Amino acid sequence: MTNGDKDIQFMQAALEQAATAQAMGEVPVGAVVVHNNVIIGRGYNCPIASEDPTAHAEIMALRDAGHHLKNYRLLNCTLYVTLEPCLMCIGALFHARIERLVYATADPKTGVCGSVMNLPACTQLNHHLHVHSGVLAEDARQQIKQFFAQRRRHTEPAMLDSIADTHPS
Repeated sequence: MTNGDKDIQFMQAALEQAATAQAMGEVPVGAVVVHNNVIIGRGYNCPIASEDPTAHAEIMALRDAGHHLKNYRLLNCTLYVTLEPCLMCIGALFHARIERLVYATADPKTGVCGSVMNLPACTQLNHHLHVHSGVLAEDARQQIKQFFAQRRRHTEPAMLDSIADTHPS
């Protein structure tokens, strides 16, 4: 199996995690941590359900991998995630010493691996990781797009009803 095939296989696992988040009403982002071609950590977005602003997919996958390795340093590991990491998550990847990051689609609003800024390219930081993007990008983009389209369809009428309730004619 080539590296490209492995990237696709592991990104599919991350997309499955994203589907779990979506089923819970969370933004569909999923992540897996891989060590020696084995998934050792899984995570999906769950900040709403967990009432934890740090419960992003990457953080949850890092926590799971840390428990698996019994170490907060995740040396020689790759993190696969369906959406470009935010500032908090890339910081966690640096602290965990993740060797390689593979993400599916860019996040033009909060992504810090090239979209809003490019922290992995910052030479002043004490850890550097290899970044590869675009693996199953269209699949991840469609998953997120469908989630927000569905959310808008279900949220707008409810918002209009609540506005009407508070402002009688």
